[in-house]
Order: sequence, then C-alpha cells, then structure tokens
Amino acid sequence: MMFKKKEKSTENYLDKIPAICRGLGWSENEGIVTIRQENKGFYNKLAQRFFNTPEVSNIDLDEFGSFVWLCIDGRRDLFAIGEMIKEEFGDEAEPLYPRLIKFIQVLLKVKYIELS
Repeated sequence: MMFKKKEKSTENYLDKIPAICRGLGWSENEGIVTIRQENKGFYNKLAQRFFNTPEVSNIDLDEFGSFVWLCIDGRRDLFAIGEMIKEEFGDEAEPLYPRLIKFIQVLLKVKYIELS
C-alpha cells in the first residue's frame, strides 16, 4: 500500500486580510487586549454546573498579540500588519512572519478571526 506524500500548502497568508469575527467581545486597556470567550455547549454547561467553571473566560493577549489584534481592521493584509510590527518592535519581533502566521493560525482555529 502506497501512501501519498502530504502536499505543502501553497497558500500565501501574507496576502490574506484578517477580520475579527462579529459578536466576539473584547476590550483594550493600556495596549493589552482581553478577549471574552463564552463557554457554550453541552459539555461546558456540565462543567459549569458540577465543577464551577466560568460561563465566560477572559483571555489576555501578550504585548505582541495585542498589537497584532489592534492592527486587524478588515482592510490590512498580513504583509502590511507585519510591516507595522517590524516598525513597532524591530528585531524583538523576529522571526516576524513565521511568528505572525502561527498566531493568525491559532486565532483562526479558535474562530476569533476570519481571513479573506
């Protein structure tokens, strides 16, 4: 039995334009973003009832993540956001684009943003 070699994605993330999902609650205080994650669904309701887990979790982003979040406006592509990060953080942001793409992938996975 032959296995197909997994093909690498040729998708260029830097051309993509991120937008924050509608209805997602978040706030900003002194440059730090806090995202409000509602814990919905059957298993979350059980956990809330029996283990006193919160109905809403507050997720604080670090300085880098908060800066990226505040740059997401539904008009800028990831390359432009990367240039803004480079200007703000300089060498501190390196490796810039792999780090930015990974962060964007995480935001996509948890459905905080959409790409167009």
